[in-house]
Amino acid sequence: MSTGDLEALLRVTAPGYVGESPPDVAFGTTDTPVGRLVLAVTARGVAACSYDDEHAVFARVYRSIGSFIGPDPRRLDPVRRELDAYFEGRLRAFSLPVDLQLATAFARTVVQMTLSVPYGSVTTHGDLAGRIGRPQALHAVANALTANPVCVIVPCHRAVESPGVLGGYAGGPAAKEHLLRLEGALT
Repeated sequence: MSTGDLEALLRVTAPGYVGESPPDVAFGTTDTPVGRLVLAVTARGVAACSYDDEHAVFARVYRSIGSFIGPDPRRLDPVRRELDAYFEGRLRAFSLPVDLQLATAFARTVVQMTLSVPYGSVTTHGDLAGRIGRPQALHAVANALTANPVCVIVPCHRAVESPGVLGGYAGGPAAKEHLLRLEGALT
């Protein structure tokens, strides 16, 4: 990202910024019990709910989705409200639409499968690999889950390496364990 891009980002993300039209991609952060999440929301839905560094997510969104990126409470606040309700135990299923254009085609296939795993349940990497017709692709499935651009909302944390082994997670093992305990999948 060039200095000019960064200066433009700082200008449009300043608290007093009021643009003439909303940005193509609403961009911001929210603090949660499992750490800070970086959010990006397009007209199609939540494109990022990521544990990654804010600058890295911004650069990825800029490259892949669009260059008119900035704050837009009308699109970010509903995401923050649902995340808050989830972490308070008041929400079991997100109603927000998701936009998985930051995921590769393979990752999109894998992470979409996790949407069918009910709150309070887990599945295994092997089960997911079998469900997509690639039973030998365990490492590829694990990598796709770790690369999920819409963590928490698209529940890749519900996929464990094997029974009794949590496996990796973009937010780290403590975050994955916290989410599964919150949902009652771990005792």
